[in-house]
Amino acid sequence: MAGDWTAQPREAALRREPEPGRLPAEVTGFVGRQRELAELAGLLAAVRLVTVTGPGGVGKSRLALRAAARATGAFPDGTWLVDVSPVQDPILLGHAVLKALRLTDGTARPPLDVLTEQLVGRRLLILLDGCEHLVDACAELAESLLRALPGLRVLATSRAALRTSGEHLLTLAPLPVGPVRPGVLPDAVRLFADRARAVLPSFAVTEANAEAIGLLCRRLDGIPLAVELAAGRLRALSVEQITARLDDRFRLLTGGARTALPRHQTMRTTIGWSHELCTVQERLLWARLSVFAGSFDLEAAEYVCAGEGIAAEDVLDLLAELVAKSVVLREDSAFGVRFRLLDTLREYGGHWLRAAGGEHRPLRRHRDWYLGVATWGEVEWFGPRQAETAERTGLAHTNLRAALEFCLAEPGEEQLALLLAGTLWFYWVGSGHLGEGRHWLDRALSLDREPTEARAKALWVTGYMATLQGDLAAARPALEECRRQAMDTGDDRALAYAVHRQGCAALIGDEPDRAAELFEEALWHYRTIGELNSNVLMAMFELGLAYIFQGDRESGELWFGQARELCEEHGEQWAYAYVLYAMAFSHWLGGDVRPARTLARESVRRNHVFHDLLGIVLGIDLLALLETEPAGPEAPGNLCEARVLQGAAHRIWRTVGTPFMGSRSFFGPHQECAKRARAGLTEQEYEACYAAGTRLDLDAAVSRALGSGGPADGPGPTPGPCSMPPAPAPSPVRNS
Repeated sequence: MAGDWTAQPREAALRREPEPGRLPAEVTGFVGRQRELAELAGLLAAVRLVTVTGPGGVGKSRLALRAAARATGAFPDGTWLVDVSPVQDPILLGHAVLKALRLTDGTARPPLDVLTEQLVGRRLLILLDGCEHLVDACAELAESLLRALPGLRVLATSRAALRTSGEHLLTLAPLPVGPVRPGVLPDAVRLFADRARAVLPSFAVTEANAEAIGLLCRRLDGIPLAVELAAGRLRALSVEQITARLDDRFRLLTGGARTALPRHQTMRTTIGWSHELCTVQERLLWARLSVFAGSFDLEAAEYVCAGEGIAAEDVLDLLAELVAKSVVLREDSAFGVRFRLLDTLREYGGHWLRAAGGEHRPLRRHRDWYLGVATWGEVEWFGPRQAETAERTGLAHTNLRAALEFCLAEPGEEQLALLLAGTLWFYWVGSGHLGEGRHWLDRALSLDREPTEARAKALWVTGYMATLQGDLAAARPALEECRRQAMDTGDDRALAYAVHRQGCAALIGDEPDRAAELFEEALWHYRTIGELNSNVLMAMFELGLAYIFQGDRESGELWFGQARELCEEHGEQWAYAYVLYAMAFSHWLGGDVRPARTLARESVRRNHVFHDLLGIVLGIDLLALLETEPAGPEAPGNLCEARVLQGAAHRIWRTVGTPFMGSRSFFGPHQECAKRARAGLTEQEYEACYAAGTRLDLDAAVSRALGSGGPADGPGPTPGPCSMPPAPAPSPVRNS
């Protein structure tokens, strides 16, 4: 383009980095910072903890993400982004790291212990982004992990240093701002031009406007966020008009603390100026949107933010204006468009909301909306939309946390905290968040002991989750309290659930006779009150298992059949996966190996959709046993593959709780499999194949169990014995 001083080779938007990195692709061009990138690359190669510091809006996250993407090849086990900004409770930092690394844990163990165990032997980079509000917790986490894991490196971004041993700092300055000469543009001007073309495709830095752009960028101190916000104003103003209005705002907003850094004053001025350019309604919406943690959809914004100055039907247009003014980010998801406030802008909006004394109404409406999300999710969980419900609830996870935190911190909200945490049982259990679910429930139960329906529900949910973790010492008192309260208050529904979950505790406690009695009683209660949902179907499956463990396959299969029919009738998938597991187990007991393997694989596949770790690991352990069975007269079982799957299952069990929930009955298939493998493999093969399985991550373990994996293809080298022809298996031994 003639006269365009930016018509020179420049870096376009980044393409997605190759696996095994787990970093988001950049959607806008990365301008400048070559010296800082080189310095950061050198630090990452030489030291184990680097913190990028600097003022808000200076580009710490962008620089760290670009450096991490470039370093991917040095970390065979991945470069992983952990967004710390939505996490408000330091106790939940470990849970957030587990989720970001796809190491969801459901035990009662501290997340730090789980991370240390799961990451041992790995070579990876973790990017902790936005640590300033949890600087002490992030420092403690980083130091503990680095001491325990020699293959780990940590890159952090924070407005303040972590101040922990071994930390190396890279302080990020604003972009260079001048001088502007033909063919030589400072990085701040290049950034302005790049973002301006997103607003006005014909925009160019020319001899006529170069001086004005340079002046504007200097007045903005070269802070990237300020430059980008200014470029967004080109929709309505010329460069000269922007500079003139900015001068007015400087005089207006720099009368604060004289000791504040100029760049901080400039950032506040820039955001404040952007705030001033909004209409009264847009400012009000901006302030109210600050109650959201993470992303939200239009419907949530309409409910939470409408009223007292904003009509519900106006929220869409106002939100679109905030997106156009670069105040709100627009994101695409599987469920349509979602929105998010940048953290700095969210803080600014929150300041104005609090200053106006108007935070309580949107906070309560936010709580009500996400209580509705949980309630509707519980209803939708029983039906053909279960997988979608799990995904939608996952998108709302950070806002659900914020709603729970509000309920626990606000006097008089304790019952709603119990209700919300209890209603989310389907997400805690069905999507692999047992540990976090118990965290919220334990806090809520400790605050309010009034015998209400909400407390009864929280008690049986707590007892249920503790049972699945193998923590019967905590489960039994909670379930007994729920049962006593239900009988005292006449709460028939709570009584049904308490009895049902007491049956689960008896089943896992190796009392199948007692379990069967309790399940029969629970099903009677369910029929009496007209209850039919996933819990009821699980009671049928569990009753069938109780009969199987007593040696009564005929009665067990009758209950499995009833549960399967109801699952298929209502489109239920989650309980169906457990029914399939039970049917596979029963088929194995009857010597029907092929259908058993088909059913077990389908069970694992369905549970993997929900990320239900317990269902996945039960199925994998059963498939390991089935690998020991002869595939035909001339085809012996694959004992080495069986041990690989057992190793993979062991790793998953450690993230669920006590292996096999501490139950001898559930432990039986594993013992039989190990016995057969030990009899047919050398000691070296027996141990090496197992060790190879422990290196498979969750997705690789599932792929292996479903028959789509080759030799042990998890992280780390594969020992030779796992590719050797398996030794013949001993004769099957069953307890039918």
